Amino acid sequence: MKIQQSGENYLETILMLGQRNGSVRSVDIANELGFSKPSVSIAMKNLRENGYIDVLGDGSIVLLPPGREIAEALYLRHTTLTDCFVMLGVSEQTACEDACKIEHILSEETFDAIRKHMDNMKR
Repeated sequence: MKIQQSGENYLETILMLGQRNGSVRSVDIANELGFSKPSVSIAMKNLRENGYIDVLGDGSIVLLPPGREIAEALYLRHTTLTDCFVMLGVSEQTACEDACKIEHILSEETFDAIRKHMDNMKR
C-alpha cells in the first residue's frame, strides 16, 4: 500500500519525537507540526486503521513494523540530504527545510547515488 506524503510526515515525526522524548502522544505531534489536535487525531486514526501505528491505553502512540520501516527510511533520507546540503554551504535551517520537501519525491536511484557519494566524502 502506498502511503501519502502527509502520512509519511506523521510517521517520521512519531519516530523523531519517540527518540527525543521516549513516548509520543497526539498533542506532541500537533505541537511539533503546528497542526490542530483534531487534524492529528484523524491522521492517527487513519494510520492505526492501516496498520502503521498503535495507540496504547495511556494514549501513547507506537510505530508498528510497517510504520517504523517507512519512518526510518524517510529519516535516513532527511538526515542524508540535510548533511549533503550543509556540506554544499547551505545553512542548517534551510538545508533541513529543503530536505523535508525533497525526501518524499526523490527516486531510490538518485537517493542511493547521493548516499554513496556522501559515504565516500566522509571517508
